[in-house]
Amino acid sequence: MKDDRFCNSNCPFTRAIGTIGNKWKPIIINVLGTRTLRFGQLDAIVPHISRKVLTEQLKELEEDGLLERLAFKELPPRVDYKLSEKGLAFLPILENIKEWNLKYEVALIPKETDYKWSKRPTDCLP
Repeated sequence: MKDDRFCNSNCPFTRAIGTIGNKWKPIIINVLGTRTLRFGQLDAIVPHISRKVLTEQLKELEEDGLLERLAFKELPPRVDYKLSEKGLAFLPILENIKEWNLKYEVALIPKETDYKWSKRPTDCLP
């Protein structure tokens, strides 16, 4: 849920954090990247998120102009999600955050061969 105190602040940085400042929105934006995905695909890719929270976050991202929801009048109904121009402009910022974390993180990251499953881990997508 968005905090209107952040979104209505006089400080541009505070307003930005109000728009993208929870743990799920940057992850959803990162997962979408330059792709168009359906809800079910997002639900399968985004780790550890409930369908309810995913629905709420997608709605807020659309309201904030970061995401476009494309509804098709088909049977069964189909809805696709993709980043808007504003959302795409946020991708380089996410890349900078990833680079910063890689440079300064302290925790050891297990090698892919250390995982007990054969599929690529979904901790950092795509």
